[in-house]
Amino acid sequence: MSSRTNRQTEGGGILYVVATPIGNPDDVSARAIRTLGEVSLIACEDTRRTGQMLARHQIGTPTISHFEHNEERRVPELVARLKAGERIALVTDAGTPAISDPGFRLVRAALEANVRVVAVPGASAAIAAISIAGIPTDRFTFEGFVPPRDAARSKLLDELRREPRTMVFYEASRRLADTLGAMAAAFGESRDAAVVCEITKTYERTIRGTLGEVERQFRAAPALGEIVIVVAGAPHQPDAGSVAIDVHEALEVLREAGLGLKQASAVVARLTGMGRREVYQDALKARDDDSSDD
Repeated sequence: MSSRTNRQTEGGGILYVVATPIGNPDDVSARAIRTLGEVSLIACEDTRRTGQMLARHQIGTPTISHFEHNEERRVPELVARLKAGERIALVTDAGTPAISDPGFRLVRAALEANVRVVAVPGASAAIAAISIAGIPTDRFTFEGFVPPRDAARSKLLDELRREPRTMVFYEASRRLADTLGAMAAAFGESRDAAVVCEITKTYERTIRGTLGEVERQFRAAPALGEIVIVVAGAPHQPDAGSVAIDVHEALEVLREAGLGLKQASAVVARLTGMGRREVYQDALKARDDDSSDD
């Protein structure tokens, strides 16, 4: 089994992965400012946007564009310069490079070329949001942007339905209400969530509640700007030796008690950690199957 060290050979270049502010321009470290001023080149997602940040801190280092659509051809050029001994900083428009932003391919290529890669840590929207969400942070999973198409989004959320760890997502404001609705259907409307809008910016706000509650709020008053969604993990499932809930039997008991099928499905979903839509659709299928047997 081979291992790869991250040591610079004598005279070799260094790739610095530098985090930049996600909103508030003061959220940049002294080390980041020093590094950006000392390197020979800055590879950035948008040269104009990065240029504004550099001008604020009186940094005159040259920049070169490195974004999603030119990454494939840009990486070999940058790696060649690193191997020739240059020290290059990698930044994105906001936050930490390679976290739902360009950068991973360059980092991997640099490592494969035995170039030293150094992190200059700082702001991250995902970490900032989860730190103020009020939802357990001991274990969490970062899922990035939710697929925009309904089928792909539903598939992803269904796969995460029983995920026990807190989940962190990015989303565009125009799709927020629909995504929260899909999450409520997959995870259950009673699952705790927090939606953080425009974090570290002037109009930052955090809406906390159940998925059903936050969906209704953003249906009524759409969000603007950049969004982070934090969703609690699935409730603990009973051990094999514990008493398990028979979904269909529970539904039957609740229906006999006078609840409608949708209401009964919501109750069972909360008790089992299943998605409300899943319980409801299973109940409809079971009812159809019973009817066909008559």
